[in-house]
Amino acid sequence: MSVMTRPLLNRRLAEFGTTIFAEMSALAVRTGSINLGQGFPDTDGPEEVREAAVRALRDGRGNQYPPGPGVPELRAAVADHQRDRYGLAYDPDTEVLVTAGATEAIAAALLALVEPGDEVIALEPYYDSYAACIAMAGGTRVPVTLRPHEGAYVLDLDELRAAVTDRTRLILLNTPHNPTGTVLGRAELAAVAELAVERDLLVVADEVYEHLVFEGAEHVPVATLPGMRERTLTIGSAGKTFSFTGWKVGWATGGRELVAAVRSAKQFLTYVSSGPFQYAIAEALRLPAAYFDGLRADLAAKRDLLSEGLAAAGFEVYRPAGTYFVTTDIRPLGTDDGFAFCRALPERAGVVAIPNAVFYDDREAGAPFVRFAFCKRTDVLEEAVTRLKRLAV
Repeated sequence: MSVMTRPLLNRRLAEFGTTIFAEMSALAVRTGSINLGQGFPDTDGPEEVREAAVRALRDGRGNQYPPGPGVPELRAAVADHQRDRYGLAYDPDTEVLVTAGATEAIAAALLALVEPGDEVIALEPYYDSYAACIAMAGGTRVPVTLRPHEGAYVLDLDELRAAVTDRTRLILLNTPHNPTGTVLGRAELAAVAELAVERDLLVVADEVYEHLVFEGAEHVPVATLPGMRERTLTIGSAGKTFSFTGWKVGWATGGRELVAAVRSAKQFLTYVSSGPFQYAIAEALRLPAAYFDGLRADLAAKRDLLSEGLAAAGFEVYRPAGTYFVTTDIRPLGTDDGFAFCRALPERAGVVAIPNAVFYDDREAGAPFVRFAFCKRTDVLEEAVTRLKRLAV
């Protein structure tokens, strides 16, 4: 019997094991803990959107392969959304691409746009699929670290500029930012845009939390800034905005040539997905402003509830300006090992969180930080706060 000597897993993916989300969610189930780790709501989104999906199923719309770029109704709704909210005009036939969630849009973008040896700048800490997708494309990730300062995480523009080399292909920009909750301001984004134009860089802008921006902050799509429309691929998603994360409906918008390049990679990934749900999300994007205002207000109240509870339990809390995550520093609780803390937290307090170190190349830099999700029912958050008080005893 022959023995395989070569590892089965492609060496580009060897550093990526089971995601921390799978590990911690399994831990939550095993211990009966409240799962504030993985970022999914515990209630469904608007009833009229769910009924739109049922209606599409019954009417036979999307039950067979939908068009590769996405159903026309959704592409038109995405184009209208970008125009009405941000003044960005996109041709729904050539400049909008529907994907299997934002994660596929990120993968397709990097596989399409990055050659082996190209450098990709990503804001650290970063969503874990960024590193894996850069690796699959053969690129080299170059982290630029957001660091805590006066209660929030901030981008050092000098560090960003210094990270650009002759090998830099693109900047992978995430704002509102997961996991820190930072929302980059107009001045910061203008500096990013100037750098991209000056050095002829592409920008892949992950803006899935665009509607989850709270008081004192404003979401500014980088594509709206001078010189950026044709060099920016903007990624959006229905999951976070409408609380149907399992439907996996995302999209990418950008200049014709940029979207065509990404479509070339995307067609060999899922090809198509989420047929009936695409029709439902087309209707969701046309909900009145009151829905989006109500979503923000509800999440802002939940942010405050959890943030205050975490502070009372002894954490240092970085109150987020956007997203539905709050990052904390555990050093006031007498430890700086986020992995050990999160693995012990279910037994100590019956709550599950995520160690931020998994979002860093430099694990030491992220070691003392832990992320909690507040996209849960109010009663669940209240119970979590009650349980977390055990840490302060």
